[in-house]
Amino acid sequence: MFEGRELSSPVETVRDAYAPDVQVLDCERDFETLPPAQAEDLGLLVDALEPASYPPAWLPDDAPTLLARYASSDLTIGMPGDGSVVWTRQTEPPLVLVKPRVKGSPEAFVDFLLAEAFVELDLGVPEQFIGFFEDDYRALDRAVDLGPSGTYQVAAALYDGWVGLQTRAVFSSWHDDHPELAAAWQDAGTRLEDRVAGLPRAVARGETEFADATELACAAIKHAIELPAPFAALDTDAYRDHGPEYAIKWAEKTFESLAN
Repeated sequence: MFEGRELSSPVETVRDAYAPDVQVLDCERDFETLPPAQAEDLGLLVDALEPASYPPAWLPDDAPTLLARYASSDLTIGMPGDGSVVWTRQTEPPLVLVKPRVKGSPEAFVDFLLAEAFVELDLGVPEQFIGFFEDDYRALDRAVDLGPSGTYQVAAALYDGWVGLQTRAVFSSWHDDHPELAAAWQDAGTRLEDRVAGLPRAVARGETEFADATELACAAIKHAIELPAPFAALDTDAYRDHGPEYAIKWAEKTFESLAN
């Protein structure tokens, strides 16, 4: 199920600088969340397992089952929306898992995803958004009028945007020391620009759901792309500094506006 991944020289250099103890593994099969038995198999490859656990009171009663499982004492690695590369600190040493879905993607882009994982590990940000919102997740649930799955998607997007406000400062400094990775970061952002600029129109026409639009806009934050309203309000130092509190106020104002 798991096999050590050989890293390119630029990625190896970034790992040594930001997360020297991490192991990088290729996965045999794709997943959103690793089945419990396969997650436990990771114990054979690491020194220790320490599942994340959060108070049940942080979650609304109708929270998605996978989110409730992640908050429990079960070892849960990977969640919907995590993308093609997943990292975890629930193991010692930390792991970065690469899903088979990366096959066919440009090698430079996959290298950037790996480097991004190392930077996030170095920043010490929470592994999932529930560790970011904590007990404020209930307040976000009240603000977001999209049901449990929609709230999950918006929460994951808002967390991704908050992390992106921090990682892009690192990526933008790489042009001299890690030019290949900086170019891949910039190229990925260029590919998003037109899609992001057209989000308000796509939402207004019913071509894009609001949760999907939030996901795309927040993913673009790490690429320093100019965002349209209402997402531009998330691309601020205030969001970076105040995190969950700011995100909830943004959600309250945004959904009040959408309702009028």
